[in-house]
Amino acid sequence: MSVLDGVRLVLFDLDGTLYNGPTPIPGAIQTVAWLRSQGLAVRFVTNTTSRGRATLAERLLQLGFQAGEMEVYNPTAVAGDYLRARGASAYILVKPGALSDFSGLRQDDEKPDYVVIGDLGDGWTYATLNKAFRLLHAGARLIALGMSRYWLASDGLRLDVGPFVAALEFAAGVKAIVLGKPDAAFFRLVVAEAGVAPSEALMVGDDVLVDVAGAQAAGLRTALVRTGKFEERDLTLGISPDLILASVADLQAAG
Repeated sequence: MSVLDGVRLVLFDLDGTLYNGPTPIPGAIQTVAWLRSQGLAVRFVTNTTSRGRATLAERLLQLGFQAGEMEVYNPTAVAGDYLRARGASAYILVKPGALSDFSGLRQDDEKPDYVVIGDLGDGWTYATLNKAFRLLHAGARLIALGMSRYWLASDGLRLDVGPFVAALEFAAGVKAIVLGKPDAAFFRLVVAEAGVAPSEALMVGDDVLVDVAGAQAAGLRTALVRTGKFEERDLTLGISPDLILASVADLQAAG
């Protein structure tokens, strides 16, 4: 039986799965196009918080992928919707390129309802982290834009959002609301808005914990690619994807 039997929706991680930096993974563009030609829906799901949803969609188009803005799901877009629905104020720690997803919100760095933590990269300082801690200690709630541990940059591995959120959870004695991978609710949101059941969706990614384990917890099928930040030791963690691929280009043959 093919892993694509009964699948109506395929979710793709971005960095490390469809491209590395400015370069598409060989065969990735053709794979996405082939899936669409077979009548399958495609969604792009990423924990990237340095860019907004529209910018991510534009980048995919520039790289050669067919992608609509509403086909892209990233934590900043989901968090913006979450906060607007509650009329909440927030202290938002993301790079300037992602602030567009929070348009219309009241930003408050003194008594916010929520503290939102994204990837600041080299912008992280002790003072920034400590300010977030003080606001949480005073009663603000914590939103984590995903819980990825690290990502693969052009100069090697870099810390992602997760370690900073974990530090704040420990210091403030709070538990974050996770709006991104690997939270099962994030995957369920994507498949629900696509109008399919979790069992009819396949998640393809390079992170066995964030992409595979997270999607499995939501009831999705999973495929792990040996590109991006994949390491052989990922296969010793007791997590079993439905399919392991040398790269996303092999999905067509597997289907």
